[in-house]
Amino acid sequence: MTTPIALTIAGSDSSGGAGIQADLKTFAALGVYGASAITALTAQNTTGVTGIHAVPADFVTAQIDAVLSDLAVGAVKIGMVAQPGSIEAIAAALTRWSPRHIVLDPVMVATSGDRLLATEAVEALRRRLIPLASVITPNLPEAAALLDTPIATSEAEIEGQGRRLLAFGCRAVLIKGGHGQGADSIDYLVSGDGTIALSAPRVATKNTHGTGCSLSSAVAAGLAKGEDLEQAVRDAKRWISAAIAAADRFAVGHGHGPVHHFHKFY
Repeated sequence: MTTPIALTIAGSDSSGGAGIQADLKTFAALGVYGASAITALTAQNTTGVTGIHAVPADFVTAQIDAVLSDLAVGAVKIGMVAQPGSIEAIAAALTRWSPRHIVLDPVMVATSGDRLLATEAVEALRRRLIPLASVITPNLPEAAALLDTPIATSEAEIEGQGRRLLAFGCRAVLIKGGHGQGADSIDYLVSGDGTIALSAPRVATKNTHGTGCSLSSAVAAGLAKGEDLEQAVRDAKRWISAAIAAADRFAVGHGHGPVHHFHKFY
């Protein structure tokens, strides 16, 4: 029996709700073995980020090489990469190893509002990592920031921004609608084949810490299991919606608590 394996390349969240920790929980919840390469250590909790310590770029490379030289990784998820040097190192390593699927979550701002991506790293992200991606998963503010444009407020504007992001070289764009308005949270999967809208009821909860990390990891988990991109995105959307709906079962911290990654089990 082949074991589906996914690798997350991202920052560590000391409170356990986002980043590497959320990615590994997501992989486990969806039946995928998770490996990791840590790009940064953060001192954070549910109320905010108080410190970021970047891992040297050469050691990021060493972690990626160690995993990909031994494990049959079916998909790679990239999350927080705070520095241009790390972006260059990750791009070089993934170009060398050529994993089949790469899911890039352009993490720029934490749920608390704290900025996680250095301004000078944005251009490196556009130039080096986006062209490698099977799919990128920005939320509405991140999509606007990548394009240096106002946040989209209509379906036509969202689709237009998705098409502009495709021009950076990725194969598909999943623009997450969690920051939007209305009774439903609608995500848009934009690719050369067209645009697919995926809707779920918006949940009234403050416990949304790690939502974006977990959704992108769920997409990577589906790809690692052999699903095509549309099916992986649909399954990930259903799973994260259920994880958000179950988030209030937890009483974790005093700010934005985590989603319930293991809602199927307890």
